[in-house]
Amino acid sequence: MTRLGKSVLTVVVALLAGALIIWWVAPGDDTVDLHAGTTSYSVRLSVTDPAVGTNTVDVEVADLSGTLIAADEVILEPVMVDMGHALTPTALTPTAAKAGQPGHYRAERIDLPMTGPWELTVTIRHRNTTERAVFSLVV
Repeated sequence: MTRLGKSVLTVVVALLAGALIIWWVAPGDDTVDLHAGTTSYSVRLSVTDPAVGTNTVDVEVADLSGTLIAADEVILEPVMVDMGHALTPTALTPTAAKAGQPGHYRAERIDLPMTGPWELTVTIRHRNTTERAVFSLVV
């Protein structure tokens, strides 16, 4: 290989390596958006950049016609079935995320202490009924 060819190859490899490092390190919006239903509700659960440690979980609850509802209580319970880890259930806080509409809830400090498959159970208490939606999340 000629001296010029080696120089071009070195520059190309350096550029590719730099682009790969920037792509890997740069923050992104890796939001996991999951949907599940119960007998009476459609439930959407979102986790932005799920990772080991503290995570923020957003939940949206609507009736089957799509109308957001103000539930009496929404609870999140993370369980790692494979390892037998059941974490303390957390009551979600209503948020005014969408111009004051009901049906939006958040938990800002959900700790997922290890990688692997997690089962997130959302319990909805509304008008003397209790229903659960179960989501699978891999961290």
